[in-house]
Amino acid sequence: MSETPLTYKTAGVDVEAGYESVSRMKQHIKKTLNSQVMEGLGNFGGLYALNQKNIKEPILVSGTDGVGTKLKLAFDLDKHDTIGIDCVAMCVNDVLCHGAKSLFFLDYLATGHLEPEKAETIVKGITDGCKSSRAALIGGETAEMPGFYPSGEYDLAGFVVGMVDKEKLIDGSSIELGDQIIGLASTGVHSNGFSLVRKILEVKNIDIKKVYEPFDEPIGNVLLEPTKIYCDAVEPLIEKYDVKGIAHITGGGFYENIPRILPKHLNAQIDLNSHELPEIFKWLQNQGNLEIDDMYHTFNMGIGMALVVPKEQAESVLKDLKNEGHEAYAMGEITNGTGAIELCQR
Repeated sequence: MSETPLTYKTAGVDVEAGYESVSRMKQHIKKTLNSQVMEGLGNFGGLYALNQKNIKEPILVSGTDGVGTKLKLAFDLDKHDTIGIDCVAMCVNDVLCHGAKSLFFLDYLATGHLEPEKAETIVKGITDGCKSSRAALIGGETAEMPGFYPSGEYDLAGFVVGMVDKEKLIDGSSIELGDQIIGLASTGVHSNGFSLVRKILEVKNIDIKKVYEPFDEPIGNVLLEPTKIYCDAVEPLIEKYDVKGIAHITGGGFYENIPRILPKHLNAQIDLNSHELPEIFKWLQNQGNLEIDDMYHTFNMGIGMALVVPKEQAESVLKDLKNEGHEAYAMGEITNGTGAIELCQR
């Protein structure tokens, strides 16, 4: 009696599903491509021709990140259309902090069982993020790993390369006493602090498909609101003003991220009354009985990005942002100190 031959498919990897996934993805990916992309999807490497016009000393700036445990909410809600935006945002916002414009992006999607329709939905979100940041999606990897991920789950990560002229590189070194801090509003929790968020949901037995006051949609949808991409808001400011430092408020909140751009002899004094705390953070604070100081160590608290500009330019920067429809606040100033954060209420 002969044994049935083993195949890649019987081992759990469906190459036909892989082919279908790539075919589905192509229609979305091609919308991100530009004249500098030399080859299409499917080659061993993505080829990108650098355009150094008007750049004296080009500096490449790279960034990589994932979405973290926010993915668990996407699994539970079976909602995968915006999680790709988070992946792109976490990367492009980081390189933007150095004044770099994003050039191209690559993604990594790994799952136990590849579902072409779901993979297409995820990648559609990635391409939406790439279009918002004007980054070409020139490649990636979709890995089917049977037995490695639980059924219905996946992991998602990305990598971006940007470019900036060396003379325009932003690193915080020119920040001075008296400079002003301008905060750009977040769209919610973004993609950080979700281990704490999920713990609150677990302890309080929260049904993420239920609507809770003061929201008008299920709390899971509120929490899945994608991370804001700040390229449209910040890139014009870099061209027009002396933006000295930019901090992307991600994991670690205010306390970890803003000091990363501060000279060691200066502090960032933040006025907690400069903006209204978004409802989602009030809700999390109430549900989890959270200490406000701990929240500023964990979440963005309604500010996804902070800019440091000269005092005499701050009013004009705020005016430009608001004229373009970007919510922004005068939220603090640079003081003498030790490279730390001071939270105060004026």
